[in-house]
Amino acid sequence: MTQPAQLVLIEDEPAIADTLGFALQREGWQVRHFGLAQAGEAYLATHRADLLILDVGLPDDSGFEVLKRLRRSSDMPVLLLTARAEEFDRILGLELGADDYVVKPFSPREVAARVRAILKRSRAASPAPEATVSTAPLSAPIQSLFVHDAAARRVSFCGSALVLTPSEYHLMVSLLTRPGHVLSRAQLLDALGDAAEDSFERTIDSHIKSLRAKLRAVRADLDPIATHRGFGYALAVS
Repeated sequence: MTQPAQLVLIEDEPAIADTLGFALQREGWQVRHFGLAQAGEAYLATHRADLLILDVGLPDDSGFEVLKRLRRSSDMPVLLLTARAEEFDRILGLELGADDYVVKPFSPREVAARVRAILKRSRAASPAPEATVSTAPLSAPIQSLFVHDAAARRVSFCGSALVLTPSEYHLMVSLLTRPGHVLSRAQLLDALGDAAEDSFERTIDSHIKSLRAKLRAVRADLDPIATHRGFGYALAVS
């Protein structure tokens, strides 16, 4: 029998935590709630969890700092709750390793849907690499820049191993296996293991921006991911 997903919620506003916790438990998931970053981190240090729902504006620490520390030792999926709608804050969270974000005020049903999508992606990534990752050969120009080690689930760019979140890794592999082909946001969502839902497609843009930032950190003079406005993204072959 499949065990229910174990969720950890770090949120300091009781009304939000109670409402959200109730909605998540109705989905059949188990939820452990903490109002402070320190308490949540202490729990995660000794307990397994399938996903962390993390408020950015906590009274004892920044959610961004919590995420930064978590990513030093764990690739557990993280969904950020933020009252900040500015693009910089959203991109920062994704660059630090968040899998998705929701801006307050939000519907608990939306959060539950996003949690379901993230859990589906993370579980799809669990089987052996050869069952989930394409091993199609790279074209010659791209191969000179990228190396994809499917067994290690690692992508290197210009000789440097990229530190990627699970979502970024799957996006990068999708682009690598079809260099020069324009992939729509819906196709990229499918590559993550989700149904193509319009409400989630803009998240792909944020992940692509994060990927580009990591590539530029290795080679500032190269921008191998091309945007085709109105269509999607492709890995440039020249």
